[in-house]
Amino acid sequence: MKGSFKLGNIAGIGVFIHWTFSILIFFIVYVNYKAGQNIVQIAWSVLFILCVFATVLLHELGHAVTAKNFNIKTNDITLLPIGGIARLERLPEKPSEELMVAIAGPMVNIALALLISFFIQYPNTSEEMMAKLSGGINGNNFLLNFFLVNIFLALFNLIPAFPMDGGRMLRAVLSYKLKRNVATKIAARIGQLLAIGFIILGFSYNPFLIFIGVFVIMAAQIETNYTESKYMLKGYKVRDILMRQYPTIDCNETLETAVKLMLDSQNKYFLVTENGIPMGTLNRDQIIEALSKKEEDVNLSSIMDRSLIFLEADSLLEDIFELIYKHKSTLMLVVEDNQLIGTLDMENLLEFILVNEVKAKRIHAK
Repeated sequence: MKGSFKLGNIAGIGVFIHWTFSILIFFIVYVNYKAGQNIVQIAWSVLFILCVFATVLLHELGHAVTAKNFNIKTNDITLLPIGGIARLERLPEKPSEELMVAIAGPMVNIALALLISFFIQYPNTSEEMMAKLSGGINGNNFLLNFFLVNIFLALFNLIPAFPMDGGRMLRAVLSYKLKRNVATKIAARIGQLLAIGFIILGFSYNPFLIFIGVFVIMAAQIETNYTESKYMLKGYKVRDILMRQYPTIDCNETLETAVKLMLDSQNKYFLVTENGIPMGTLNRDQIIEALSKKEEDVNLSSIMDRSLIFLEADSLLEDIFELIYKHKSTLMLVVEDNQLIGTLDMENLLEFILVNEVKAKRIHAK
């Protein structure tokens, strides 16, 4: 994620923190300072926030470790002011696997809360509880606050608002009886209805709920579209949509030539070759970026993407959809018996999905 800085690696997983996290720390310091708290009280508050985000990291690692048991790699974990994101290489599609991966995060929070509970002396009454929690974070209520935060994180993530953990668990349960795209749509709609509730409450109580509600609505729709698109590819192979006609350009040509070729056509992706042999790829964004930094007489060999991605012609599209989605700005090469027979890009794939959607609607309307 852009604007993130690497903290290190845990179990081979890169851990990053977004620069906006520093704004949260400064905000906490500012709010406590304006409230008249001394430097010791401010230090306790900052330490508490850091511990909360350490908990968020453990929550995401819970997902990652569980996913690893199903041979699903986690690319990285990024900590944001609103929480953490574990970027899995692919999402588990078996209901049992998705259920286990989704529930692992909240279970980490419950386990932490149980561990902390052994070191807490609980207040006898609600009045004592409120008195102990008042006055900000300090040495006397630090563990109690930390216990309550973990309980809150566990319960909040278990809300069936897709794409939160509870929503993914709901989809997994529905997937035992329904097709995955249908289960996703139901879970997403339930999540969006709950999100509308968050937004309404946000206007009355906490504006932060508005932000969460908007995020859930947008993320749920993205996940629905993604799953529907993947479902539309079921049964099709790469050879069914490959492009046998594709623009090529020699790696010894100049950037100026690539610019002219781009402007002279609707092509956004180019196969860069040398003596007819694929050497790399080039897309519109790379051409524009190179144009802003380099002279127009520079050879394409110095700006092309040398990481070629090969797809077998008989591969099922639904099996490689995530690979294509991940490299959506790259022209991929389709081979059969080690011979290049065509190319494939994300735009062509989306056009194929769109055509199939229109056909499906027409058949349904009859």
